Amino acid sequence: MKKLTIAIDGFSSCGKSTMAKSLAAQLGYTYIDSGAMYRAVSLFAIREGLINDGKVDEAGLKTALPNLRIEFKQGEKGQSITCLNGENVEEAIRTMDVSNAVSPVSALPFVREALVKLQREAGKQGGVVMDGRDIGTVVFPHADLKIFVVADATIRAQRRYDELMAKGQPASFEAILENIRSRDELDQNRAVSPLRQAEDAILMDNGLFNIEQQDAWLLNQVNRVLHGTH
Repeated sequence: MKKLTIAIDGFSSCGKSTMAKSLAAQLGYTYIDSGAMYRAVSLFAIREGLINDGKVDEAGLKTALPNLRIEFKQGEKGQSITCLNGENVEEAIRTMDVSNAVSPVSALPFVREALVKLQREAGKQGGVVMDGRDIGTVVFPHADLKIFVVADATIRAQRRYDELMAKGQPASFEAILENIRSRDELDQNRAVSPLRQAEDAILMDNGLFNIEQQDAWLLNQVNRVLHGTH
């Protein structure tokens, strides 16, 4: 049976990664978290002092970027682990500091060019589920299945707040909501690869689903493509 290339795009904290991981596991596909790649670059920039007062030292980051190695490894429980130059940074890239830095970093053309090249290479054989902001529009414009995920900002903020609290990380709901709204604005209005729904993408309001309903809906879309039904 044909192995599909599946693109899941949408706004921040919509649950894209959760649904993409689950779908990939059910299909036996490879899951690639493109957002984690941008977060890893952002974490590197923060650690190297290349971000000050929200502004990126573009020349410094451009010089350092070829030396960054971003890999995905499988954890003991089957989860995807993001590694930066051999270090497990899965938790480090989920902090609010990185969340605040990722939009300006990901808006840089040379960063997007480098990571899009890696993403295309990783998914060129099919059998892949990749989530992000521009997978269906830029990375894989000819993907077999494209999903565009939305949810109300307050719902997304509450989910993110609950996630951080469960991990024992200090969090402010108001700060998270402000961050989400700011990222939405930046993602939709950046000059390179802005966040937008591809013409052939299927809209999914994830604020209306629980996990079980979400997984069933996604599998239904996959089966529709595989079996040529409408």
